[in-house]
Amino acid sequence: MNKSEILKLYDKDLRREVKYPEARKEVTADVVRFIREAPGMNFVSYTFAEESRLDGVVKNEVAYFAPMNQPFTWKVYDHDPLPNAGEILKSNGFVRDDDPGEVMLFDVEHAPAQLLEPVTADIRRISDPEGLKDIIFVLDKVWGGSNTWVNGRLGGHFKVPGYLSIYVAYAENVPASIGWTYFPKGQFATLFAGTTLPEHRKRGLYTSILATRVQEIRARGYRYAVVEAGDMSRPIVEKHGFEHLTTTWDYILEKGK
Repeated sequence: MNKSEILKLYDKDLRREVKYPEARKEVTADVVRFIREAPGMNFVSYTFAEESRLDGVVKNEVAYFAPMNQPFTWKVYDHDPLPNAGEILKSNGFVRDDDPGEVMLFDVEHAPAQLLEPVTADIRRISDPEGLKDIIFVLDKVWGGSNTWVNGRLGGHFKVPGYLSIYVAYAENVPASIGWTYFPKGQFATLFAGTTLPEHRKRGLYTSILATRVQEIRARGYRYAVVEAGDMSRPIVEKHGFEHLTTTWDYILEKGK
């Protein structure tokens, strides 16, 4: 399968047909949009409209979401056939988040032997909401703040059978590295987090969690793993065989617009 075919499949599985347990999905003639309970982020994941109509479509969506008084994001991908989408969104009050997501693709059928070997690190699967305290511990240590949003978001996703797998690597029984995987319908499993405490980096914990997840993805019959990588994580996943597929940008509607 070539890159163009994979992108078509990616758009179908993860932008048009995907469902999120915490969000209501609406498909119109112009867009695919998702609405979360307040104060969650609402978003447009896919645009059907041709660029000649896009300005009017954007205005209609802004008017539709305005009464909800919630954050609103429009997702734009480099491979979309809408070269001026960004400028059109900006003219309607959106601001681009300048931290893009580099969508990295991994074909699990061709996983290197290193990722298929038995994992010897202390990797544990979190199977209930009580275990999420270890996820929050690592996120707080690495990123700061209070990441209690995990309890609501991931705790809710635990209720959907087979949808979410969360793993923690422990060093001397202390949470040291984390990562989780979503299994939506289709051929793509999506990886998130991949976060390790600074004092435990370069010890193979990230690779051990990645290997654990790749082995599960492979066993469950998914063809691809994808991750939206930032500047720091892209070189790491590239080292393990992930290849760049596309880039996604979030355009966020400014408050009061």
